[in-house]
Amino acid sequence: MGMARLDAFIERLKGTTGAELLFESGHGVLLCLDGENRVLVRQALSTPQIVGAFAEIVPAEMQGGFPRPGMTAFPYSSPVGDMEASFESRGAEVRAVVRRVSAVRPAPPAAAARVPPAPAPVPVPEAPTAQVTPPATLVPLPVDAGEAMHRLLSEMVARKASDLHMTSGHPPALRIDGDIVPLREFGPLEDGRLADMLWAIAPAKNRDEFQERSDTDFAHATAEARFRVNVFADRYGIGSVMRQIPSTVRSAEEMGLPKPILDLCFLNKGLVLVTGPTGSGKSTTLAAMVDHVNRNRDDHILTIEDPVEFVHENKRCLVNQREVGTHTQSFKAALRAALREDPDIVLVGELRDLETIAIAIETAETGHLVFGTLHTNSAPSTVDRLIDQFPSDRQSQIRTMLSESLRGVVTQVLCKRKGGGRVAAMEILLVSSGVANLIREGKTFQIPSVMQTAKGIGMCTLNDSLLDLVKRDLVEPAEAMSKAVAKGELKQLFERNGISLPA
Repeated sequence: MGMARLDAFIERLKGTTGAELLFESGHGVLLCLDGENRVLVRQALSTPQIVGAFAEIVPAEMQGGFPRPGMTAFPYSSPVGDMEASFESRGAEVRAVVRRVSAVRPAPPAAAARVPPAPAPVPVPEAPTAQVTPPATLVPLPVDAGEAMHRLLSEMVARKASDLHMTSGHPPALRIDGDIVPLREFGPLEDGRLADMLWAIAPAKNRDEFQERSDTDFAHATAEARFRVNVFADRYGIGSVMRQIPSTVRSAEEMGLPKPILDLCFLNKGLVLVTGPTGSGKSTTLAAMVDHVNRNRDDHILTIEDPVEFVHENKRCLVNQREVGTHTQSFKAALRAALREDPDIVLVGELRDLETIAIAIETAETGHLVFGTLHTNSAPSTVDRLIDQFPSDRQSQIRTMLSESLRGVVTQVLCKRKGGGRVAAMEILLVSSGVANLIREGKTFQIPSVMQTAKGIGMCTLNDSLLDLVKRDLVEPAEAMSKAVAKGELKQLFERNGISLPA
């Protein structure tokens, strides 16, 4: 990344007010403009890349020994106007900011450029009418650890982020519409401070578990939302990721779930799986399906989760929600006990191991409707994943059991929606008699062909769903292509439908 590349980024500041470019070790390039951070380059930059780029624009009298420890500020006359650069060296990591001179105080003379290291970035007092607090100005969190934690959770809810990431020695960050957006205005969270904030909301047993295992999971609720929390240790110290779970369950109608998925909610028995990669919205879809059952049937719903995410109140159904580690020892223990608890519908938060899968299949065979989740990328591969969990001498028996108990697989991915937000692309496999025979005979590789010819009964491939989103102008073609598993086939679909991809 040389000077010409840096000038290309600086070109984005032309004609702007209160905007700045942010370069930080281990992150992409961000443009702070109009109250939000926009990603210019997603690929993480290394410290040598950033140092090399700024070494080419630093004044000649400062080049010796650059970069110095701490903060260094200097002017730069770019092709689009006068700029001010600030460069902070923090050992193996660096952070650099470029601003238009018109948006900041006058650039300091070279003799005063070197500033002693400080615990926080230097504030900029004369920023004009920018709508976002400049990252160089810290917004102090409350002194009380619990209040500080809830301040960040409120920020997460207000900005409609899916996750809050916290790492010792780094500023907190949000995942918004799939992108990581650092909250630099809050400054870095030191290890001891972050630990105090996390333990202020964690149950005592989770603190003990963290001491034993170096990670732990729990749920936390505020007046605004519920959060699924994971606390872990890494090379920086303590860290955490918090997933936002809305306090109200989105209905199937709100989400626009297709009729074939809703029909699965009215089965009397069988296994129904919702799958997809991490962060693909599986829990939200499954919660909407459980809510649909709750509003339309008169049954007993039992959920087994780690931790409990969406909270379901009794509507037409009686709902009991059990949390692994709090109300039961494990998924498999709760599943075994479920057979004595008279459920009609059982939700298993995650089919993690062979024994849990085996009990779930048996439960589905004995007259219960079982919902579960798996981390797989397509509906056909879900069948293979289930079978491959078992030793070879049991796989023939499991194929037979699965062909009789599996009723449907919904696989989904989240795509960035045009104009903001995200929308789900869904693959739907319904286990017809033909699909059941393929499972029983070990010919699962033929399932995609059956799905192509069985669209009339509600089956849908992921590529067909992605194509539909593009044709409805909800998703960019390049975004759909990035989420496809069979990219070559989707490209052919685009060509046949006159949809062009960026070069």
